[in-house]
Amino acid sequence: MTTGKNNPELTSDSHYQHLLGQISEVYRTGQNRAYQAANRYLTETYWQIGHDIVEFEQGGKERAEYGKALLSNLSRDLTGRHGKGFSRSNLVYMRLLYLNYPISQKPSDLLSWSHYVELLRIEDPLERGFYEQQAIREKWSVPELQRQKKSALFLRLAAGKNKAEILALASQGQIISQPADLFREPYVFEFMTIPDHSSVTEQQLETLLCDHLQPFLLELGKGFTFVGRQYRVPVGNKLHRVDLVFYHRILRCFVLIDLKLDVVQHYDIGQMNMYLGYFAAEENAEGDNQPIGIILSREKDELLVEYATYEMNSQLFVQKYQLYLPDREELRREIENTLRIAEQLAEEKEAE
Repeated sequence: MTTGKNNPELTSDSHYQHLLGQISEVYRTGQNRAYQAANRYLTETYWQIGHDIVEFEQGGKERAEYGKALLSNLSRDLTGRHGKGFSRSNLVYMRLLYLNYPISQKPSDLLSWSHYVELLRIEDPLERGFYEQQAIREKWSVPELQRQKKSALFLRLAAGKNKAEILALASQGQIISQPADLFREPYVFEFMTIPDHSSVTEQQLETLLCDHLQPFLLELGKGFTFVGRQYRVPVGNKLHRVDLVFYHRILRCFVLIDLKLDVVQHYDIGQMNMYLGYFAAEENAEGDNQPIGIILSREKDELLVEYATYEMNSQLFVQKYQLYLPDREELRREIENTLRIAEQLAEEKEAE
């Protein structure tokens, strides 16, 4: 009998190819389930170990003598019994896992232990809750989670929001249901490693973003798929080009991005509005929503933008970007001040 390896007719047969694909899909699904199951049991095990450590610590005066040496002793003895996995730092995080996720709020099995190590390094529970929900929602890898923490995503999204919006963001993550939900101020392109003082052209900036497409898509957020750069927009006898074009799977619309090195001018806004009109009329397919236009600039004159967009397309936005990481403490102070003022107003209302 001839094997498939020696039978070209079999390997090219559509029924065989269907079987091959079906088995591959079953195998991949089984691998994913096995990984998720192993991950779930590992996290549950570490949570239980953290529970046992805390329970022992709270056992009264007779156990107080162990003090700070407890984790070091456990690390030494457990490593001797079971091998790797019981470093002192790992035991510290197991303990923190239990303290930060009590039995009624156990950690999700959709994230790995490495995810939770990153999350437990965040002291603020609101901030930690956001990154946990967002990592689950957007299926971030550990490096992606690290990058978003480093770029202060939560602080950027929370800045300028009221207390209720901040609390919702922390508990639910960023939910995309309308165009305004897409934006963060500012966008951060530190992954291109361009010193802020260096001189780059708009074309060079566009090229660098495309060369770093994966981190750029991560910065844009969930749902963006890349369509093309320098997208042709023929109007009359003149050919125009949009710098970058994406399609947003959740909002079901094109997203057009133009890059500006300096302050956005009124004619830049008019040009983007023309692009939106063209895409709505010529590029949209059945079921597509109205396109969104984003002008990304280093600087933004709020008054000019307000006047230039007067009674214009509500799907057109001007957002700032920067080439370096934001000042985390300044953003944090802004959020803390918002929460503090909200608390004071609530107390005053109760006192009336």
